[in-house]
Amino acid sequence: MRASMQFGAILWKESLDFKSKFISISLSTIMGPLLYLIAFGWGLGDSIEVNGASYIVFVMPGIIAMNAMTNGFGVIANDLNMARIYLKTFESLMTSPVKMSVFTIARITANVLRSLYGAALLFLLSLIFNAPLKIDWFFILVIVLNCYVFSTIGFIAGILVKSHAGMAKLSNFVITPMSFLCGTFFPLEKFPALLRSVFKVLPLTQAVRALREGFISPESFAAPLVLVAYIIVLMPVAIRLCTHAE
Repeated sequence: MRASMQFGAILWKESLDFKSKFISISLSTIMGPLLYLIAFGWGLGDSIEVNGASYIVFVMPGIIAMNAMTNGFGVIANDLNMARIYLKTFESLMTSPVKMSVFTIARITANVLRSLYGAALLFLLSLIFNAPLKIDWFFILVIVLNCYVFSTIGFIAGILVKSHAGMAKLSNFVITPMSFLCGTFFPLEKFPALLRSVFKVLPLTQAVRALREGFISPESFAAPLVLVAYIIVLMPVAIRLCTHAE
């Protein structure tokens, strides 16, 4: 079977799974961000300004980037972990004619598309909460790259982590801290200089800054390059781990 056919078959399988769980996926995708927007949009509203804009306008790009991170990481990491540890369906995949490199890229891409659907839902929410976003090619590029980075990280975690409890710990120690330390809810400049230098290299920081500032600042312009660098480093790791998975 050609690689393109294998790729398409995996995307088709994931699309059927998405269709069967459409309502639950949609609700779970928007529930967390909706609570944030109610708290920050109606709770704080226009009473606080950040960088010359209302707080809801400031925080909206951060929430979209954070949601793309959590969806990108969590869904694929938990699915793979369950398939390997509990359902044992990953073993049948290993003996199938599907190339593991194709499976890795296709599975990550399917997860990216699912995460982009979540981003589209949040864009609609931004209109409801009067926090319109400027959607252009740069915004879409950053969202796509952000989804690829964290979907790849989630894929790696799904292969490496040995238990569902271990996955929860990884999320608590890695994903949750990034949600609050990467400039999502307040400017990164509020941190001490040393910590700020560390947090700046994190992929979510790059995505948040780029979405917030747009294609105008040198730092936001460099963000896609940083995210691409993450993908170039992480994707071969994901393919190798999948190929040599037990």
